[in-house]
Amino acid sequence: MPRKIIVVTAAYGHDRIAALGGQQALLPIIANAGADGVEIRRELFNHTQLDALPELARQIADHQLEACYSAPEPLFVEDGKLNPLIPSLLLEAHQLNAKWLKLSLGHFRGSQQFSLLQQWLEKSDVALVVENDQTQCGKLAPMQRFQAASNVLNLPVTLTFDMANWLWVDESPEAAARVLAPSVSYIHVKAAVAHHYHYRAIALDDAEPRWLELLNNLPADAPRGIEFPLEGRDLTAVTRHYVNLLREE
Repeated sequence: MPRKIIVVTAAYGHDRIAALGGQQALLPIIANAGADGVEIRRELFNHTQLDALPELARQIADHQLEACYSAPEPLFVEDGKLNPLIPSLLLEAHQLNAKWLKLSLGHFRGSQQFSLLQQWLEKSDVALVVENDQTQCGKLAPMQRFQAASNVLNLPVTLTFDMANWLWVDESPEAAARVLAPSVSYIHVKAAVAHHYHYRAIALDDAEPRWLELLNNLPADAPRGIEFPLEGRDLTAVTRHYVNLLREE
């Protein structure tokens, strides 16, 4: 069965998306490039667009794409408790007909609230995936603790492995892959290079082969999300190039 390729709308850049008229304008580009799905980003919506999630879901279905939904919110807030927004975010993901909701880990302190999270998830038809972000909460140790606690208590939550975010928090992506791979259900494919005091994401054609070696250490059947910059005059052709590359590699 061919692996699924998801295109993250943010890959086209905030300014380009705004100029095109919003994330829905990217659907024909993504569909015509041969991708299987789209990752819709909550931070790229205004309030009016948030009210129109069912209509966006219909457009995504018309383009024969699957949807996933990413919100710039932590699973656990600063006091270690569950983010109270999670039920409403799960509802938004449901309205979008998304297969999964992606959040960052946040301030995970322990499994005390897993039963509440389990209750929230049981009321939803949307899966939850947790990503390593570019904050200290996204370092390997807390991600590993969360993975272990989830496994012990059979919490139905898996991981999104962002291949380059580890660099922002001074961790080895390869070491993270060795530890976390069994729990990874979605991969954000991204390469990055040092830039001033941080890193910046770059297109795969401009990157060293490290990204491919890393990808080969992650689950082969996990959907691959394109989150590196997609730029050029013909966005469909650029997108198709990387969709084909990642489906074959």
